[in-house]
This record gives sequence, structure tokens and C-alpha cells, in this order.
Amino acid sequence: MPIIVNLDVMMAKRKISLNELSEKVDLTLSNLSILKTGKAKAIRFSTLDAICKALNCQPADILEYKSEEENTGN
Repeated sequence: MPIIVNLDVMMAKRKISLNELSEKVDLTLSNLSILKTGKAKAIRFSTLDAICKALNCQPADILEYKSEEENTGN
């Protein structure tokens, strides 16, 4: 998928744990983990809003688009 999730990078920059972020955004650890590992198929805008508020960042800090060619190195 051409959408890359950089949640783990932002969490590291903000020095926040998965447990702490889970409490701040009111999302289960398992759902947040699915998002963090890039296995999520979708994200609600309300969830993205809560994560951006908790991490004091922009959606582009968390989500990145890379074309299929960039992902395969062609």
C-alpha cells in the first residue's frame, strides 16, 4: 500500500509510550498497535485528530504517501 504510517517515529520524537498514547486518545492498545505497525486499512478522522492533538503534530507527520514505484525501488 502506498500510504506509510510513521506513528512510531512521532511517538519516539515525543517520547511517549503506546500505553500513554492509548490513554490520551481513548483507543485500545490493540487498535493503536495495528495502526502503528501499518497494518490498518483505514483511520477515522476523529482518531487522526486525537492523535495529532496528543502528539502536537500534523497528519503529514504521521501519514506519508509513496507511489508503488518508490516502494519497490523501480
